[in-house]
Amino acid sequence: MNENKKRILIGSPIHQKPAILKEFLVSLHCLRQDDVEFGYLFIDDNQDKQASDMLRDFAKVMAPVTVLASGQGDEYCRDENTHFWNEHLIWKVAEFKNTMIRHAIDEQYDFLFLVDSDLLLHPETVEQLVASGRDIVSEVFWTSWQPDSAPQPQVWLRDEYTQWEQQRGEDLSKEEIAVRYDQFITQLKVPGVYEVGGLGACTLISRHAMVAGVNFKPIKNLSFWGEDRHFCVRAAAIGFPLYVDTFFPAYHIYRESDLEGVEKFKREHGEEITPSNRVLFPNDVCKKIGPAVNRGQKKLTLTMVLKNEGNRYLRQVLEEHRKYIDEAVIIDDASVDNTVDVCLDTLQGIPVRIVRNDISKFNNEVDLRKQQWEETLKTEPDWILNLDADEIFESRFSEEIHLLLKQSEVDVVCFRLYDFWNQTHYREDHLWRSHFTYRPFLIRYRHDFVYNWKETPQHCGRFPENIFELPHQLSDLRLKHYGWAKSEYRIEKFQRYMLLDPEAKFGWMEQYLSILDENPNLIPWIE
Repeated sequence: MNENKKRILIGSPIHQKPAILKEFLVSLHCLRQDDVEFGYLFIDDNQDKQASDMLRDFAKVMAPVTVLASGQGDEYCRDENTHFWNEHLIWKVAEFKNTMIRHAIDEQYDFLFLVDSDLLLHPETVEQLVASGRDIVSEVFWTSWQPDSAPQPQVWLRDEYTQWEQQRGEDLSKEEIAVRYDQFITQLKVPGVYEVGGLGACTLISRHAMVAGVNFKPIKNLSFWGEDRHFCVRAAAIGFPLYVDTFFPAYHIYRESDLEGVEKFKREHGEEITPSNRVLFPNDVCKKIGPAVNRGQKKLTLTMVLKNEGNRYLRQVLEEHRKYIDEAVIIDDASVDNTVDVCLDTLQGIPVRIVRNDISKFNNEVDLRKQQWEETLKTEPDWILNLDADEIFESRFSEEIHLLLKQSEVDVVCFRLYDFWNQTHYREDHLWRSHFTYRPFLIRYRHDFVYNWKETPQHCGRFPENIFELPHQLSDLRLKHYGWAKSEYRIEKFQRYMLLDPEAKFGWMEQYLSILDENPNLIPWIE
């Protein structure tokens, strides 16, 4: 990290058609970073799998990129006339943007650049906005909101969309309104920075403004339509003036027919797609954006289910895993701590797909594991490594894993798991013998195999139950499990099993009770 450069988080909620998304991502790739450095946060609300794939492939080229799955399947309708919004969609997007504000604050970014995914940006856009010295400033773009209507800017002077000067209590004739409207429109066509009353869709927000409380929450006693208006009113009330920059107008692909103007925009700004851009799009929009990140081998995707693990072993575990994984899929099962932030911070530079559950699914584990499986498959993994937040392989694993991934004879690899009772010793007795059994933690995904799950609410397994129909092998690499390594962890797990399985229908009561043994047999670990 260059400490002299301003850190900018580029954030975008994305529910987009692939052809338009392609142009948006290319323009992000072209943004200049002479005086700034970027991180990216996309919230994937796409229904089109191709668009989701494009985001993940962008993440392989443009680190650090975080892609969060929205977990929602709302329909967003648009046609060659207009876009159709409703209250639910508006406030869903508002919460996406608030998530980005929180992330920018937590990760110590200097600015957040919120940009819609149907915009084509001039390469100097972000550096120009930063150079303007304003806390809240948008780059202008122009849109014909109805077919054949005159293009209008996305900024205004007062109320919901008033684009002429008018003082409180001032009466204006239609002719006077027309004159002032023309003055405002003419001004915005002259390069400069101008104060406005409302803005959106292509906005730079300083850390100072974010920490002071600007956000997109609805203001209860305000009936204005759209989350941007509530953002603007709140910002003005807090004391932040709003500005528009007109030096490098963006191009708005509001309709698919607007794609016809993309090449003209690029030519006018001297920005043809260069060979470096073809790293993103080597062929056409229907193909993958870039090469898989496989480090000379098949892609290894780490998948984890987490809940409130931020202050336990999670950071230590991920620091080790990042040495050999190519991608991560995290199911955050209703955490209320900093679990997600720890993941994003520790795995910087690695594509991460995070799916948040507002309500925990752990009381019916098979539903949770199916969700984990389905979300992992969306990343098109070659190999899947399924681990918990308190499991870490012995040190030689990072040096030998590539041999397992490179072979073509087996699809399932099993390992021994050792239950640590403190930081240096594991437990071994007639009830605790997990390390005498080999269990599957690593599998190759086979498109030609039908996977079936064990339909039990607890102890259903991390993988589908029929994976041993595939070729498999035992590995001598060992896995350390620290989930029992502190007394408070053991008490917590005991209480959980008693709550979820009080009659031991899915487990072994004698083992449940032995969790609280005061003097178990412990054996020192030798690495």
